Amino acid sequence: MNATHPTADKHFKTYVLLILTNLVWGSTWVVAKLLTAQVPPLTASAVRFLMATLALAVLVRLYEGRIPSLPRTDRRVVLGMGLTGIFLYSLCFLIGLKFTSAGRGALIIALNPAVIALAAWLIYQEVMTPIKGLGIALALIGCVWVVGNGHPMKLLQGEVGWGELLIVGCVLAWAVYTFISRRASGMVSPVVMNFYACLVGGVSLSVAALFESPWRILPHMGWQSWAQLAYLAFFATALSYTWYLSAVKTLGAGRTALFTNLTPLSGVLMGAWFIGERLPWAVLAGGAVTIVGVGLTIWADYRYKQLH
Repeated sequence: MNATHPTADKHFKTYVLLILTNLVWGSTWVVAKLLTAQVPPLTASAVRFLMATLALAVLVRLYEGRIPSLPRTDRRVVLGMGLTGIFLYSLCFLIGLKFTSAGRGALIIALNPAVIALAAWLIYQEVMTPIKGLGIALALIGCVWVVGNGHPMKLLQGEVGWGELLIVGCVLAWAVYTFISRRASGMVSPVVMNFYACLVGGVSLSVAALFESPWRILPHMGWQSWAQLAYLAFFATALSYTWYLSAVKTLGAGRTALFTNLTPLSGVLMGAWFIGERLPWAVLAGGAVTIVGVGLTIWADYRYKQLH
């Protein structure tokens, strides 16, 4: 009987958590759409990450027994993570969508895996096999087809405005966040790093939210809005960000980023299921191509590790 290799088990668990993470992130499109109809976006983001910080504090106490202080070498890492992947990403995303369509913005954000995988290959010499390259290409093509509602070329017409440039800022912010997280010393767990990063991002967003006078908004929020914020804070931030950071540590930045192709796919599918958006066959076809691309990439990595 062949014994299962511990590394293979660890990678399988990481793959499952990454898929779950991106399903949760896909659901945030629906939840956030409902939430921002009632709560201004900066206020919602600030409350989300402050609640996430509290949830992470509880998780850290449960798993660590205490909230450990950061090693000196990780303080700049956490500051960079909080300012890029949380504060700057949220700011560029929310303001950018005021000047561009959601479809065009989703198309640009879908470039995240390609940007990160390419940077990981060029800067960190992560392996890029032909099959992996094909998987990346298929995943990107399928993702673009989904977010373009079957007509991706229509999203590319016209001049690039401030909205598009700000969404590109989201892509760059997430790429920087991903690679900054790789510089962590490993002396503290991903959940601890996520706690401090959310604290930095939450405080920064709270300062930005002052322009929306949140003290006039929060007392009048209904329970539905608070429930939506709790979902975004605990599941989409506290748990998912921690799983993402753990995956970067285990699999590398390029391979982890590939799974974010599932986020727009799951967002479209959940939008069709929960709020009745029509789902044409072209979107289903694009989703199938995305799943095949991600699966092919996973298989290529698995085969490469077996042979090396």
